[in-house]
Amino acid sequence: KANFPEFHNVYIEPVSYDIYKKTGVFPEGTIFFKELQLTKGPAENSDGSRSEPSGRGYFPGVLNGADVTVKDTKRYAATGGWGYYNFNHSEPKAATAKLKSRDECSVCHEQSAKKDSVWTQFYPRLDMK
Repeated sequence: KANFPEFHNVYIEPVSYDIYKKTGVFPEGTIFFKELQLTKGPAENSDGSRSEPSGRGYFPGVLNGADVTVKDTKRYAATGGWGYYNFNHSEPKAATAKLKSRDECSVCHEQSAKKDSVWTQFYPRLDMK
């Protein structure tokens, strides 16, 4: 069973994405916006999936908050060069957010993310070899 039974729709601003495609490096100032969306329930199967006319699987449900990640290696040196912000894991989203501590976000990114603390392994458009 997933720790986070949700879809993560991740967006990157176009200028940083263009630079990343050309260089394979996320430039300073890169911003990721992650929209959190619960899986549609209730689960019908023991693995949390359900059956819909299109087949068995996991389907998007209601929005469940948002996260923002900003690359600034000087400002966020203590969190691996990235600042992690959460605007609630529920709706409505918070109007503002405080920087998350290293233990809350960056340590997991530093240990398991494929490239520059970013989970590129889960996003084919970012998973440059």
